[in-house]
Formats: sequence, C-alpha cells, structure tokens
Amino acid sequence: MNFVEELRWRGMMQDIMPGTEDCLQKGMVTAYLGIDPTADSLHIGHLVTVMMLLHLQRCGHKPLALVGGATGMIGDPSMKSEERNLLDEDTLKHNVACIKKQLEKFLDFDSKAPNAAEMVNNYDWMKDYSFLNFIRDIGKHITVNYMMSKESVKKRLSGETREGMSFTEFTYQLVQGYDFLYLYEHKGCRLQVGGSDQWGNITTGTELIRRKTGGEAYALVCPLITKADGGKFGKTESGNVWLDPKKTSPYKFYQFWLNVSDADAEKYIKIFTCLDRKTIEELVLAQKEAPHLRPLQKRLAKELTIMVHSEQDYQVSEEASQILFGAGSTETLFKMDEETFLSVFEGVAQFDVASELFKNGMSVLDLISVQTGVFPSKGEARRTLDGGGLFLNKEKITSSERMVGQTDLIGGKYMVIQKGKKNYFLIRVI
Repeated sequence: MNFVEELRWRGMMQDIMPGTEDCLQKGMVTAYLGIDPTADSLHIGHLVTVMMLLHLQRCGHKPLALVGGATGMIGDPSMKSEERNLLDEDTLKHNVACIKKQLEKFLDFDSKAPNAAEMVNNYDWMKDYSFLNFIRDIGKHITVNYMMSKESVKKRLSGETREGMSFTEFTYQLVQGYDFLYLYEHKGCRLQVGGSDQWGNITTGTELIRRKTGGEAYALVCPLITKADGGKFGKTESGNVWLDPKKTSPYKFYQFWLNVSDADAEKYIKIFTCLDRKTIEELVLAQKEAPHLRPLQKRLAKELTIMVHSEQDYQVSEEASQILFGAGSTETLFKMDEETFLSVFEGVAQFDVASELFKNGMSVLDLISVQTGVFPSKGEARRTLDGGGLFLNKEKITSSERMVGQTDLIGGKYMVIQKGKKNYFLIRVI
C-alpha cells in the first residue's frame, strides 16, 4: 500500500512537503504525530490524525506517538484565540497514561515487527535541558523573522485578541521543532504528520533539522475536518465527543455517528474507518438507492464503536437505538446499564412514584392514570389497552387486571410505559 495514495483517496491530505512521497516509497519511514495531553482522554477531533498513524503502520512504516508532557506545559497557540491554562506535572502524567491506553486500540505497540509503534514523551528529553543551553544550541538556528512569519503567530499578533501572545507560546514552535530534531537524531524519524493547523510548527522542525544537521526531513498534514453545513466537527450540545466511555458513553458515541448527515457520512467513512475503497463505494451506492435505510451511517457507527470501545458495546448500543423506534425487547431493557438506559430515554416525560406503593403491587391502570399522569383517566387507559396500544417495558398489556410490582422494575427503580408506537413515559421509583 502507498501511504500517500491511501490518504489522497480518503480525503485525508491537505499539504505535503516536496520529496515526502519519494522518501516514503524508498522503504520503511519512521514518522511521528504529536498529541498534547491537555485532558485524560482523546476526543473525536483527534481521530483523523490518529487514523493517519494507523494507515502509516498498515502501509509498512513505523509510527511514533509523541504525547507532549513538556509541550503540554506550555500550550500550542495554533488556531487558539487565547492562552490556555497550564497543567501541573502530576496531571500531565495521568493524562499521558490514559491517552496511551486509548492509542493502543489503534496502533500495534506490542509486535516484534520492525514497524511496531512506539510511545515517546518529550518531557523525557526536555526536563533536564536548561534554558541557556536550549537558546544556545537550538534558538540560534531559527530567526525571529522566520518564527513571526508563521500564520499562527501572525494571527495572534494582528490585534484579534487583547491578550496578544506570551513569550511562552511564541517559543512553542521552537520546542516542537526540537522534538522533531531529537527524534530525527535518536529514532531516525524523517516525517511528521498532523493537522493542517500544525503546518507552521512542523515546518519549523524540518528547517531546524536542515540548518543544524544538513539532513532532510518531511511534513504531511491532513485538512481540518468540518461538517457539510459548515458547523464544527465533533461538538454536540453537551460538548466534545470523547473516546473515554466515562466521558461519553458508548451509546452516545454510537448515536453521534449514526446521526451524521448523508454527505458527512460519505466523507467520514473514508476518514475514520479502515474499510477498503470497494466496500465504501458499495455502501455509497446502497445509500443513494435507499437513503432511508442509512447504510453509510449504520456501518460508520458500527466500525467506530467497535474500534474505540468493543463489539459488545456496539451490540448493546445498536439494540438500545432500536428501542424508541418500535423494536427492542423486554430483555434488551433489563440488560442495559443505567447510563445507557437513561441516555436512550433522555427527554422522555418522567414520573416519580413512591417505592412503598410497589411492596404489595398495584394494577397497571392505577399506576398510569392515578399515580402518574400518563393517562388522564382510567377510561382512556383502558381504551388504549383494549386497542392493543399499551406496553410495559416493551411487553404488551392485554388485561386491565395486570398487577405491577418489584419484578417489573428495571435496575430496581425504572419502568417504561409505551402508549401507541412512539409515545414513551419513564416511571422512576423513589
């Protein structure tokens, strides 16, 4: 597989330095991606560059994942309107450890193959580097004029913000450039990949390598991922879509991909999965022939949920997503964890009922018309029941004598009432 061609057809390449493709075709190349550990989880905004490393390894090259314990203490000014909070060392160590576990789902760190992935941390080579030695050894090779010509610097100095740019952030590109130089000298790394906002920082590294060693290094960046409507990719009303299941549940993660537009699904399935071109073309054709079946979204959601979480998480999420659309079963409801269950019924009308009412049981008609406001009267509840339109926990209620009790409680405290095909009500026992 040709790495550059693979990225091109997937729409994952924006800029490439001359000579990069030739270098990649001559044999195994070591390449690195830098990730600042500003949180203890990656979010889906990181995924496109992580997928670049995944494809790089699939094409026979060696990926280095650089988690920036040192640069994370400074803060990258690229595409930022203001300086961010700096993190302490303990927080950074925790974040680095968490991110490595997530990257292991995408990259092979454990094989004996020559292109096995490695994790590196720039704190290891920066922690004992004195400021005086750094500016003497590194700073003299890059001019201020060169640093100020970078787009990320010019934007911050153009008066767009009142804060301007601190010296700390101004030096970021020099520190990142030194990372490239260090990896070039110690790991034989000749390529850095990243997002298009990193082009200035990456090329500072290639320039530093050229000026200090006379060697050749290369750069390749992917485009900024956007939505078809111009909105920001990866953001929801509740914020980032995280890879950590504690921050974004597998069900919500699955739902994010399931609900993307047709245009976005066609673009994202190339970028965020390893499906081959023929499979993707078949899915695109199936989508055009029957868009209401959403084959692209379903496959996209499946591939990503399995890759980031697990096959079991996908199965649970897929079954749960059917609940509100008339499918699903009593068994599905009872085996869901509470977080997934509440995510499914988020926004559904809810009624609280005292737990003592369930000790001796009560009729379902009393529950839905007297103890709660699901129905305004027993008469209306009975008519719905007689018409076959009343369900308790996905089980059709066929008798007005049906009693409800503790065994009907999902997780010991919830019941789901369904009126007709689409009207759901959640009863919570308190």
